[in-house]
Amino acid sequence: MKYNLLFLSALLLLGITGCKSAADESSSSFILSEFVYAPEDVPFPSCHASTIVEIPGGLVCAWFGGTHEKNKDVGIWLSFKRDGDWTKPVEVVNGIQNDSLRYPTWNPVLYYQDGELVLFYKVGANPRDWWGEMMTSSDLGETWSEASRFPDNIWGPIKNKAVLLDNGDLLCPSSTEHEGWRVHMEWTSDLGKTWDRTKALNNGDSLSAIQPTILVHPDEKLQILCRTRSDLIYSSCSDDNGKSWSPLVPIDLPNNNSGIDAVTLKDGRHLLVYNHIDRSISQDKRNLLHLALSTDGLHWNAAELLENDEDTKGEYSYPAIIQTEDGNVHISYTWKRELIKHLEINPDRIQYVPIEGGIWPETIR
Repeated sequence: MKYNLLFLSALLLLGITGCKSAADESSSSFILSEFVYAPEDVPFPSCHASTIVEIPGGLVCAWFGGTHEKNKDVGIWLSFKRDGDWTKPVEVVNGIQNDSLRYPTWNPVLYYQDGELVLFYKVGANPRDWWGEMMTSSDLGETWSEASRFPDNIWGPIKNKAVLLDNGDLLCPSSTEHEGWRVHMEWTSDLGKTWDRTKALNNGDSLSAIQPTILVHPDEKLQILCRTRSDLIYSSCSDDNGKSWSPLVPIDLPNNNSGIDAVTLKDGRHLLVYNHIDRSISQDKRNLLHLALSTDGLHWNAAELLENDEDTKGEYSYPAIIQTEDGNVHISYTWKRELIKHLEINPDRIQYVPIEGGIWPETIR
């Protein structure tokens, strides 16, 4: 069964959501808006932190699901999209350590390269104490290897996707929270057998930043954008394949302490998915989800409004964004902590949509 706009309409009639979404209205850029699964297809009420990747024959989406975030029953779940339909979700990871100890799992990140599907994730009581693990599959997710725990001081991609560089390194955007919110970058040249990393790019005191996402520029230049507690998205650049980075500086986009993700398109433009909410207007709310477009990674133009819950009670958060071989863009994100939503967009038809209510500053329209 397909859980697309017809299913969304049914949910609206049942009163499950009272949101307005540009993705559910007429827009030339939107190809598809759907849920990855239906509530009755899973045994858990809450989900968060999705990731999405293209594999031969379709897509894979993963997220963590359980009673609620931090509960020890939270596991990593997967669904595959083949021939236009998402498969029924299956749990592939849990935090069971022994007969008497179980931890929640967190923040899956999928990666695919040369026939190998990789699942990165975290295990632990909380983000200050968690550790990173990975599993691999050589049959497109039908079976998985035993879990492999990372070395000390390596966490893997912490929320957003890894990027394969021209030199063969898999660059992983990472961060830690046990000594304040601090960003660092990790890389592996052998798909997780050996690792290296930078020092922290910020001190976690004067600037609290986590969960970087990577943009790729011409001449092997790289850029990261980071979630912060400083009301703005922060940026840093590298010209040596991610081995060293410039100081983190703010760009002209707000951040209300919520996760972001970005992608560099084949034509060189950059897309960013995030909650464009000024914390002074809406403290710690995630009721609006936006897509923005840039040619240089620093100056952004308003694009599509993906979700808009006018009463501020809804949460649309922790997006993931990729571009597939056919050129289309796919976005997955948390929908009210109840479901994972998937959008497919034609990036050549993105509309610039004014955002009302003073949320979007005139300076970056």
